[in-house]
Amino acid sequence: MRKYLFSAGIALLVAATSLSVATYAQPAQASEIKYIVNDVPITSYDIQRRAAFLKLQKRKGDAGQEMVEQTLRQVEMKRLGIRISDKQVDDAYARFAGSNKLKPEQMNQILAQAGVTAGHFKEYIRTQMGWNQALGARFRSEQGGGGTSEQDAVRRMLQQGGAKPSATEYMLQQVIFVVPASERGSIGKRKREADAMRGRFNGCEQTREFAKGLLDVTVRDLGRVLAPQLPPEWADQIKKLKAGGATPVRETDRGVEFIGVCSAREVSDDKVAQMVFQAEGAGAGNEKADELSKKYLDELRAKARIVTR
Repeated sequence: MRKYLFSAGIALLVAATSLSVATYAQPAQASEIKYIVNDVPITSYDIQRRAAFLKLQKRKGDAGQEMVEQTLRQVEMKRLGIRISDKQVDDAYARFAGSNKLKPEQMNQILAQAGVTAGHFKEYIRTQMGWNQALGARFRSEQGGGGTSEQDAVRRMLQQGGAKPSATEYMLQQVIFVVPASERGSIGKRKREADAMRGRFNGCEQTREFAKGLLDVTVRDLGRVLAPQLPPEWADQIKKLKAGGATPVRETDRGVEFIGVCSAREVSDDKVAQMVFQAEGAGAGNEKADELSKKYLDELRAKARIVTR
């Protein structure tokens, strides 16, 4: 569901990137507040950017109402404590540009000429990513309230003539080289230190010994993690590894870090069966994702304070 909602939100721009965008340029206008959503203002400038975005996508829609809905999502993300970092957004932006054989700088120019601006598109990406997390939390909550228990999942699977599914169970260790926000200028040095330690990693027994003498290095045992539970940003890299391997070092909000695989084995148990059925429910199709998103958004709108100026 997360993959669908994010890709569906931005894929419509793909065809437009090859167009001549000079005709989309928007004249500069004075900005004024048009809506206030739960004390958050939406300006005519915001709405103009969204209107240009719709035009670039060749999609019909009410730019003002789209901005109201985006603001409702952002307010809910804040309430839930969901934070999407600038780096996550920039990485997603760069991947999108690359998928269209463009550099981020070229994408910036296309969006600027179209009257959208890179900043508006990036904020759209940030909101889509955060909303995906909010939807995931809502789905899990609804499942927990009346979803599939481990015993129910096994019973249903046996009734359908299937055996219990298997999944890879990982024991993982996370190594974080902490870099405070005020010291981001030194992140290159910390990345070299992390790469050196990763090069020595061949199992989890000696990691803490390697970390001794290094400043601000945290080693965390993540415990048992089944493949469907892997963090999305790490999952592909971890699945390529065997026991004793480590992911490439990457920058995060905390600094730079990597994850080591202590062990990996195939397991077949009731918990795996439960996760498979829940995944089937979450991925039952685009319509189900749309329904959940619309229901959630309608609830937020009904409770919101929306003032039209």
